[in-house]
Amino acid sequence: MISRNKQKLIKSLQIKKYRKLHQMFLVEGAINVKELLDSDFKIEHLFVTRHFFEENEVILKSSCVDYEYADEKELSEAGTLESNNAALAIVKMKEERPLNANKGEFILVLDEVRDPGNLGTLIRIADWYGISKIICSEQCAERYNPKVISATKGSFIRVDMYYCNLQIYLKELNNAGVKVFGAFLNGDNIHKINFPETGAILLGNEASGINKELEEYVTDKITIPRFGGAESLNVAVASAVILDNVRRRKS
Repeated sequence: MISRNKQKLIKSLQIKKYRKLHQMFLVEGAINVKELLDSDFKIEHLFVTRHFFEENEVILKSSCVDYEYADEKELSEAGTLESNNAALAIVKMKEERPLNANKGEFILVLDEVRDPGNLGTLIRIADWYGISKIICSEQCAERYNPKVISATKGSFIRVDMYYCNLQIYLKELNNAGVKVFGAFLNGDNIHKINFPETGAILLGNEASGINKELEEYVTDKITIPRFGGAESLNVAVASAVILDNVRRRKS
C-alpha cells in the first residue's frame, strides 16, 4: 500500500513549483524505471507491482534500492499514467551545471520548445544519435515534467541538460569558434553540407521557429528540403533528420 503521505507527495510532484521545492520528480512505467535502476540518479522511494518485481528481480536486488509493493490501481491513481502495471519512483534531481561543446562533439540547442512531449522526444532522439548535451532556453518545457520524462523512454538518464539565456550562451560559442547551425526555411540544403567535428544545432519554437534576436549568432543557416506540400515539420522530426545528416556527413 502507498501511504497517504506518499500519495500526497506523488500528487504534489506533478506540479512544477513542488518539484522545485522538494527537488524531486517522478519516473513512471516499466521502461523508464528499468533504465533508472541502472543509472546514478538517487531514488528516494520506489513502488513496484508484483509483476514488475518478478520480471526484474535481478536488477532490483543488484540496485540495492528499497522498494514497496503497490498494485496497478494504486500506481495509476497516484501517478500521471492512465495505466501503470509496473512501477513508480520518486527521484532526487541532479544539480544543474553549465555544459560546453567539447572538441569532437555536437550539442543540441533548443529555443522555446514548450511542448513537453516534443521535448521528451527530442531527448530520446538526441540519445539515439549519441548527443549527450542539450542546452535549453529558459522558456523551454521543464526537463522533469512527467510528460517529458515519459516521452524520453529512459533517455533522460544519458542526456545532460542546461537551461540558460541563449543569447549569452550562443555568443560564447561564437567566441570559442564553435559553428552554430540554425534550422531555417531559407537555409542551405542540409543534404549538401559537410559538418565539422564540433558544432551546435539550434532548433526553434514549434510555431514560430528561432527567435530573431538569436539569428546573429547563427554561423550557418540550414534547411531540410521540402519535396511535397506539407507546410512544416514537427521540431522533433526535424531534429532527427538533421542529426542523421550530421552523423553521415561530418567531414
